[in-house]
Amino acid sequence: MTSLDKPNSHEADPHTGPGTDPAADQAAVTQAALFDAFGGIRGTVETMLPGLLFVMIYTINKDVKLSAIAAGAVAVLLVIVRLLRKDTVKHAFSGVFGVGVGVAFALFTGSPKGFYLPGMIYGAGLGVAFTLSALVGFPLLGVILGPVFKENLSWRTRNPGRKKAYIKASLAWGLIFLAKYAILFPLYWWGDATQLGWVLVALKLPPMVLAVYFTWVFLAKAPPPIDVIAEWEAEERAEKERAAAVAATTTDGSGPRHRR
Repeated sequence: MTSLDKPNSHEADPHTGPGTDPAADQAAVTQAALFDAFGGIRGTVETMLPGLLFVMIYTINKDVKLSAIAAGAVAVLLVIVRLLRKDTVKHAFSGVFGVGVGVAFALFTGSPKGFYLPGMIYGAGLGVAFTLSALVGFPLLGVILGPVFKENLSWRTRNPGRKKAYIKASLAWGLIFLAKYAILFPLYWWGDATQLGWVLVALKLPPMVLAVYFTWVFLAKAPPPIDVIAEWEAEERAEKERAAAVAATTTDGSGPRHRR
């Protein structure tokens, strides 16, 4: 269980929240939300495994078809395992889609580099999107994480400190992604396919970890999110209570009167 699931009951205070340190509580909430949003350790392993299998098989036998089919098969297997365990499949499905496109490119072109190209284009596109969104003041990370924190887009107009944190985090993601693909694309054009594959595997996790770390640092220090879902629910309850009060008043005023 995370600190969100199991707060320290001996430190709980009905006026201050689950703990005595608001900053620590905010950091814990941010950590748990990021862990959920990006799939955690298992999601990361599932994302890396098909690509690792592809480059391992290709390094051994130089068979593009076998490598691509094996990578696609393990991606599908990971989704099936999640379905059988009734786990969330959002990260697994996104992974199998990306692997499927890479497999199709590799089989169609007959080149091992074709397996990597769609993911590289997608990643570079994300780097550009994160950077531009931060520069125009509509950070993409806020759009992605807003629903996770139940704040949706309230940070845009109601929480300027949080918007600033999202801008910084989105810029960090953008620059990290662009730096990563500034290394990979020259390898794609002029390097060996095997070298490209292993460099891709090596650069799969560290940039992601660095980007998530910066996101955690910026958001943990930002103002807490505004729970717009709770606000909507409170408004609905208040509206129902008002409607019930009006109905009760109407019934009392129009009911039968006893004659003296």
